[in-house]
Amino acid sequence: MSRQTALDLARDHYDSGAFLEALQRRVAMPTESQSPDAAPHLHAYLRDEMGAALRDLGFDFDLVDNPVPGAPPFLLGQRIEDPALTTVLLYGHGDVVGGDAARWRDGLTPWSITVEGDRWYGRGTADNKGQHSINLAGLDAVLAARGSLGFNVKIVLEMGEEVGSPGLAALCAAYKERLSADVLIASDGPRQLSGNPTVFLGSRGALHFRLRVGNDFGARHSGNWGGVLANPAIVLSNALASLVDGRGRIRINGLLPPAIPARVRELVQDLVVGADEGDPPLSEGWGEPGLSPAERIFAWNTLEILAMQSGNTVRPVSAIPEHAEAVCQLRFVVGTDWHRAKSLIEAHLAREGFPQIAVSIEASGGATRLDPDDPWVHFTTRSLSATTGKATTILPNLGGTIPNECFAETLDLPTIWIPHSYPNCRQHAPDEHLLGSVAREALQMMAGLFWDIGAAARD
Repeated sequence: MSRQTALDLARDHYDSGAFLEALQRRVAMPTESQSPDAAPHLHAYLRDEMGAALRDLGFDFDLVDNPVPGAPPFLLGQRIEDPALTTVLLYGHGDVVGGDAARWRDGLTPWSITVEGDRWYGRGTADNKGQHSINLAGLDAVLAARGSLGFNVKIVLEMGEEVGSPGLAALCAAYKERLSADVLIASDGPRQLSGNPTVFLGSRGALHFRLRVGNDFGARHSGNWGGVLANPAIVLSNALASLVDGRGRIRINGLLPPAIPARVRELVQDLVVGADEGDPPLSEGWGEPGLSPAERIFAWNTLEILAMQSGNTVRPVSAIPEHAEAVCQLRFVVGTDWHRAKSLIEAHLAREGFPQIAVSIEASGGATRLDPDDPWVHFTTRSLSATTGKATTILPNLGGTIPNECFAETLDLPTIWIPHSYPNCRQHAPDEHLLGSVAREALQMMAGLFWDIGAAARD
């Protein structure tokens, strides 16, 4: 049997409808990790659905309790053919964001796949059930073609990624020896463009923080007290404007990254952003000046205001509100002094005249970036290009944030992420979908990559 046999089997898995059938079954499981009633579905996805798939691939596995009390379990599995061979660690998550069924377009539902042309609609098709299903099917194609993988595989599947991956870092620390490997290969997030095979080498970090300002005496009539009592909404609005200006540029110098490394700039500066059908138009002049759109997403920091609240916009009354608050998010690249974010924000607000605003950090995760010239990067991109006949886009990191820190730092692995979605997939929103054409190509890409890893391990 040959590499081409593995590619043909992966392609046939799509063309026969077998891949759609498997994904349909997985999407039908409402694994909403935010829901207090989801625990049975989260367990069943690992124990029954993924367990059956891994048994068929010759894996040993077990469910491991989450180090965080009350958080969903993990699945740890392995297929060891020879301890002397290369070992690949796989990762995926089976949980999804809330279905939000009422907001899906007529004729669509989050818990069943609807195929319309190239789009496969359903919650989890893109994030992340479709993606880890592709990777497992790639392994299956190599096994069917070769009779063995030619390398060892370990896998971590979690059910809490959409709520911040509780316990994942502690799990990696506690099971470091069991999870030891030569490389992490995983799939999440979007390609840079739908038609471009993409590899990204880490992710931007994310820091969520809340700003709150109020008074101790409650709301007061705006006519009787306006002009003599500070309005929390006005105070907060001006404070926010001091953090990020009206063109989206961060004004807190301590939370800006160092200069963009030359190799990173080389990789991203000419990439086109927002060129797929359905992508929103880019805002002219928005963000850090002097940078290309791709540099702003993949090589710089951004500060976004995610939510604001003061008073009642549905039923406003003529009163100075009692309090105002906003939730903000800093996305940041390697080199940012994010561990001191709270003190830096507080010092900035004090200098700007807003010492009364309370700052609280609510969630955070670090940035990671593998050396773009790591041998695993060259190996992977050569393999993907050999399969597709296309150049592979290399991103130094994802613009979003994934739980890569525990793999890159705790487990000390080179991390190779191969996304099987695209920017307009509507993940986390109504009408989430996977592109069938991307899935078909990705099945062959992963079969080719796994074949090549096995071939190299035997040399």
